[in-house]
Amino acid sequence: MVIIRESMVSGETHTMDIPVTQEQLDLWHNGTLIQNAMPNLTPDQRAFIKTGITPDEWARIFGEGDD
Repeated sequence: MVIIRESMVSGETHTMDIPVTQEQLDLWHNGTLIQNAMPNLTPDQRAFIKTGITPDEWARIFGEGDD
């Protein structure tokens, strides 16, 4: 499913094709923890759904390492 979100940090609109169903999105919107509603997704994919921030944007803004 193509997900379109506005980044919480930059305000830019981003699009990502994520293997998620409407049922999973509905579970999350109705209060199920995202990791329980969408266990098949990567942390980056779940973060995008929640925040609109892409992995590239995270790296640009917050850095890439564990420093």
